[in-house]
Amino acid sequence: MQYSIKDVFAPKLFSTLKKYNKAQLGQDALAGIIVGIVAIPLAIAFGISSGVGPTEGLVTAIIAGLLIAVLGGSKVQIGGPTGAFIVIIYGIIQQYGLSGLMIATVMAGILLLLMGFAHLGSVIKFVPYPVIVGFTAGIALTIFSTQMNDFFGLGLTDIPANFVDKWIYYAQHFDVNWWALGVGLFSLLICIFMPKLTKRIPGSLAAIVFATLAVWLLKRFAPEAWGVGSLVTISDLYELPHGIPAPHVPSLELAEGDSFFTLIQKLFPSAFTIAMLGAIESLLSAMVADGVIGDKHNSNTELIAQGVANIVVPFFGGIPATGAIARTMTNINNGGRTPVAGIIHAVVLLLVLLFLGQLVGMIPMACLAAVLIMVAYSMSGWKTIVGLIKHPTRDLWVLLITFLLTVIFDLTVAIEVGILLALVLFLMRTNEQTHIRTFNKEIDPNEDSDIQLNLEHLAIPDGVEVYEIDGPYFFGIANRFDDVMSHVSGEKCPIRIIRMRKVPFVDSTAMHNLSTLIERSHREGMTIILSGVQTHVLHQLQTYGIEQMMNPENICSNIHEALKRAEALLNK
Repeated sequence: MQYSIKDVFAPKLFSTLKKYNKAQLGQDALAGIIVGIVAIPLAIAFGISSGVGPTEGLVTAIIAGLLIAVLGGSKVQIGGPTGAFIVIIYGIIQQYGLSGLMIATVMAGILLLLMGFAHLGSVIKFVPYPVIVGFTAGIALTIFSTQMNDFFGLGLTDIPANFVDKWIYYAQHFDVNWWALGVGLFSLLICIFMPKLTKRIPGSLAAIVFATLAVWLLKRFAPEAWGVGSLVTISDLYELPHGIPAPHVPSLELAEGDSFFTLIQKLFPSAFTIAMLGAIESLLSAMVADGVIGDKHNSNTELIAQGVANIVVPFFGGIPATGAIARTMTNINNGGRTPVAGIIHAVVLLLVLLFLGQLVGMIPMACLAAVLIMVAYSMSGWKTIVGLIKHPTRDLWVLLITFLLTVIFDLTVAIEVGILLALVLFLMRTNEQTHIRTFNKEIDPNEDSDIQLNLEHLAIPDGVEVYEIDGPYFFGIANRFDDVMSHVSGEKCPIRIIRMRKVPFVDSTAMHNLSTLIERSHREGMTIILSGVQTHVLHQLQTYGIEQMMNPENICSNIHEALKRAEALLNK
């Protein structure tokens, strides 16, 4: 298949600007402002929960959001930090520090670039749905567990990263700050009920505004009353700079005996996980958006844009970024139809970082915890999981195993094992769909027809056996076919016809086994006749050299010719 440069990299911004007008600018501006406001609490919350800080979350949303809008293959994609990355980022920082996170993110960006240039945009879409649901639900539960410290105001430090150890640590130090819990519950209720009152104002934004205002009033007018001072806000834990940090390369602290190349090797699994998550989430978001606006995104361009964003962002202290489904849908619902809306969203976030840093610092940590609990609930997809219970048991097992591996171990293991399990199940299903039949006396040509043709049965001469492979002829079937050929009859028939009219493809194992069968048949004085081989399959057999091993007359276009050829050989 031939590809042009436009198939690989064709940003939607440049094609949409050709027909741009003032009316669309007005719609994009409104959508961009609203999405920017919606992104403020999420960017801050994701930054803090990832183990970095609010500034890093905002910087990621600004730079990545701008680059993905300008270079992306979707008209309406909104990029930035997402909840899916929290678990993997936190684990990398715990083990390798911020410099390790930077290297892993840049590596992930390079992998995304390579995926895009290698035309793998469409291949990523084939990641099995149970795997996606399983690790997304696992991430949701993990995010939920990380918010208990701030939601209940436990004030704990050095919390274990492991899920089980984390909950044991919580149980051992469960000393509730009732003010924090009150703010958390107040924020949670606003997040839940605001969408029922109006769709225009996001629940997370309303919760942050009201909770921050309430805490500010309490601290302003009753600072010593009832322990209000124990409420922790962002400014109590983080220093918010005014503006985008200057690009820098953090100092690299290597463990004793480690080299930079060794660190790269250690970080590669994490980088691969970030790249896979970024690719899957961004392309899923783009696909959902396509269905709503009636457009078609360029998946390879989208991967390249994600790659560029993840290469650039770490040098400003940012964290991994991808397309965000919720923010993308907010953009669409408010009239955004071109990448200009994504650019305006990034400008809004930049203005917040430049001029509203003090206000951001007043946000209570318990309120952010409530916002992330709602994010975790939305990610959990519990309704989808309940629906999958009605699906094949194997799919449910893949989902559950991926979910448990995500929670108990880590996302890297979960994705690798989940995809491996899904691949094994796919091969098992394909194996089950391929049938091998044996004919000794006659063949009924009416058997495979949708209508009764009343064709005469084809008689099979004595000394001839007919085998039919119905389905893909690959390594799983090849070994089964060998067993059938070895045990189907006690006596060796001098001629065996292999009917391959329903074989859509063959793999190297099948061709190897077939060549071995032909060689063995020659030694034992038997003849193999191939019948009804499809053109592209025959070309593969020719390439492998199987045609040269046989008499060309023993490769027949249909079963009638094959039976006539068998009779001719028997009568010699």
